[in-house]
Order: sequence, then C-alpha cells, then structure tokens
Amino acid sequence: MAAAAVRFHDLRHTSATLLMGHGVHPKVASEMLGHSTVAITSDLYSHVIKSMQRQAAGAMDTLLAVD
Repeated sequence: MAAAAVRFHDLRHTSATLLMGHGVHPKVASEMLGHSTVAITSDLYSHVIKSMQRQAAGAMDTLLAVD
C-alpha cells in the first residue's frame, strides 16, 4: 500500500497548529504564515485557540485562588 503524499498545505497547517499550541500568539503565527489579518488565522485555527482559552482560564483560576 502506497503512503499518502504530504502536501505543502499539510506542513503549513501542522506548523501553525504546533506554534499556536505551544503558546505562540496568534498575531505572530499570522505574520509567519503570511495571512493578511489575524482574524484569518483565528478562524482557521480556532480549535487550537479554544485550548489556549482553557489554559488561560486555568491560569486565571490559579492566580485568583484564595488559600
């Protein structure tokens, strides 16, 4: 069985997902990808941004925790 070809788009998508998943700001990822606006990046990679939002909410919980 032949292996599936990896397209340039697949590498680009993987790179963007990895960058944003490791906390790179969407604006920086947008610039690296050459998107004209951060909104395009946000729309395309909203699945990653949602996990970033959960992480931010968890961080806020930790920061505001009352001992």
